[in-house]
Amino acid sequence: MDIIGLIPAGGKATRISPLPCSKELFPLGLHPTADGGLRPKAVATYLLEAMRTGGAKKAFFVIRQGKWDIPAYYGDGAMLHMHIGYLLMNEPYGPPYTLDQAYPFVQNAIVAMGFPDILVEPPDAFAALVAELKKTEADAVLGVFPNNFAHKWDPVELAADGRITRIEIKPPASTLRHVWAIAVWSPRFTQFMHDYLAQRKPEFTEAYAAGIKKEIIVSDIMQAGIENGLNIRGVLFENGSCLDVGTPEDLQKALKALHG
Repeated sequence: MDIIGLIPAGGKATRISPLPCSKELFPLGLHPTADGGLRPKAVATYLLEAMRTGGAKKAFFVIRQGKWDIPAYYGDGAMLHMHIGYLLMNEPYGPPYTLDQAYPFVQNAIVAMGFPDILVEPPDAFAALVAELKKTEADAVLGVFPNNFAHKWDPVELAADGRITRIEIKPPASTLRHVWAIAVWSPRFTQFMHDYLAQRKPEFTEAYAAGIKKEIIVSDIMQAGIENGLNIRGVLFENGSCLDVGTPEDLQKALKALHG
């Protein structure tokens, strides 16, 4: 079964705006070139490399109108020895609807999903998630990291048998010790998400028509999957890390770590 990377890239980067480019292309660190030189490394490249290490030979960016610098930069993916395609987001109701734009292209594949402004260690994290998905025949597997108690993360309850039993959505405080940052999932979960979003679409359409900005996030879908009996598991990277460079404070940390 193919493994396909899926990257939601429809955001406006309001937390770090204004930027001279899409946030996915913000230069962060350097990478070597074929001639032995060094060139700036776009932040989304870290995610693509991790997906490739996990077995993904194809990936889709789902972008909004105007973010044409992303396909202009990555092209067909040859620079990363991958096949990269681009889809336009259609529904403004949150990242799951953005991801669902890829449904016709990924419905029969294993999906590796990550956010392009989140740096994850270790670099082989997706490989570990794919291995767990195949070994346990889970519906989805989340990459789980120590909770730094920042409010931007969604804490998870990880049972001793590896199951995720509960996800807290942006709580003001939590006693849970871990958060999730990346995921892989099976065609069964892709279908669940597609059907769940179709079922809830009228309420979002009605809210927007009334001038109410109502959105759903990926953790909402994961929690709904748990409540509907799906096998959602976690792989704990106790010595790993996840850094959201879409915020000024963490972007500063990343720049300091990579540039000194």
